[in-house]
Amino acid sequence: MRQPVSTKGTPENQRPVIHASMSPIRDADFGYEQARHLLWRAGFGGTPRQVQTLVSWGPAKSVDYLVDYREVPSEAVKADRFDKDIMRPPTAEERTQMARARRERDEEALNRLQQERQRRERLDRTQVSEMQKWWLRRMIETGRPLEERMTLFWHGHFATSYRTIENSYHMFMQNEFFRASAVGNFADLVFGIIRDPAMLAYLDNNNSRKGRPNENLARELMELFALGIGNYGEQDIKEGARALTGYTFDDDAFVFQRGNHDEGPKRILGRSGNFDGDEFVKIILEQPACASYITRKLYHTFVRDLPPLERAEDQKLPPEVRGAMRDLASTFLRARYGIAPVLKRLFLSEHFYSPAFMNEQIKSPVQLVVGAVRSLNTPVRDLSILNDALDLMGQNLMFPPSVKGWDGGRSWINTSTLYVRQNLMAFLITGKKPQGYDPSAETDRYDPMPLLEELALAEPGAERRPERVCDYLLRLTIGRAPERAMRPLVEFLGAHGDRVEPDHVRGLLLLITAMPEYQLC
Repeated sequence: MRQPVSTKGTPENQRPVIHASMSPIRDADFGYEQARHLLWRAGFGGTPRQVQTLVSWGPAKSVDYLVDYREVPSEAVKADRFDKDIMRPPTAEERTQMARARRERDEEALNRLQQERQRRERLDRTQVSEMQKWWLRRMIETGRPLEERMTLFWHGHFATSYRTIENSYHMFMQNEFFRASAVGNFADLVFGIIRDPAMLAYLDNNNSRKGRPNENLARELMELFALGIGNYGEQDIKEGARALTGYTFDDDAFVFQRGNHDEGPKRILGRSGNFDGDEFVKIILEQPACASYITRKLYHTFVRDLPPLERAEDQKLPPEVRGAMRDLASTFLRARYGIAPVLKRLFLSEHFYSPAFMNEQIKSPVQLVVGAVRSLNTPVRDLSILNDALDLMGQNLMFPPSVKGWDGGRSWINTSTLYVRQNLMAFLITGKKPQGYDPSAETDRYDPMPLLEELALAEPGAERRPERVCDYLLRLTIGRAPERAMRPLVEFLGAHGDRVEPDHVRGLLLLITAMPEYQLC
């Protein structure tokens, strides 16, 4: 039986509640608001019909469907979709030609070889742009939203930038690696990342050798990837770097160069032995701080923004939050670093659906773009324009600003990015660009009326009543319908004869998406 479309909300003057319980939410308490919250946090939002489907399923089936997504059909990436040989190493013949040209000071030959290198670099920059658009479309169209959400999470966690490595296919390989392990096992991710050509190049480990260890990868493994500041010492970094010597790659494949590996005794985090990179990772995973650090980052991503550990101690957080994070860390350890069990426990918990957490997180640029198309069902229009907008809003896919990834939270919002955000929504809804219209404005005109179908099914006739339509659209887009948001919408329809027609609904969506609340999920 179809669930009614919720019209209830938390009063504006009521203090938001944080539930302490990590027990599963009851079916009776899982309504429209909770289903919408789950779709936004565990993916990129959903249409009214998708929200109602989750309501009808209840929390257990909904969470299982989102987390256990392997049975849902997914795009199969063809082996030749992207060219893996644009930035291939020079062949033996090419190396011979280069050596001869240098030896003979043949400027013409050197110039020809240099021009070929520059041609390949231009092709590679074009290819990484195509990869960005491919991934963006995949996030928009996927039937496995959590898979892409977690791929994006790991891209920010194990941050690697094309700008440094300048090899698009290695970025693609890393992206596919994150997707394959998106909700798998964290240990597999760490063992894999020390073999990943993109990461090895990004943190200079490909040139780390016995007698000249590079400390970058060892430092970030402990500081950013697995333990967090304060849970290791500088000597641990130095010894870990020695353990990682000889870990490099040839073309697209990992290579362990035993002759470049330091086989001497090492002492890392209280353990002594002749460790290599894998044993270094095992020692890291044995640390109690590892489970706490990773589950804290998951909590930060899916529940609420947390202060950086180096600036504020978690002891200052509400006890309900500290208790939930301890529970998740214990779940992580019991699951032997399995990610899916942690996400299931979180997404099923009463704590996750606390009123204090709903409509409280600032959408990242990717969430804004992908979520708008997925929840409002707007045309995609032009992926190049969407990709450029992501860059202007501060989240250029495959180009994180540093090894720390994106700061997120309030850093997403400033006067410049807000301007781009509003222009982007106008573009998706109407096809209008800051200068002129996109050709898709007429050829792919956005019809917003299907958004009202669920309202019509639940309450026949309500889709023609201005106040009911405004309330319904606000709850879909910003999660609640406060009077201050309702008033301008009702007045807008009143100025157009209280007619609920496509142009008027588009106008309502333009007004709503310009509201500060639309930047939250």
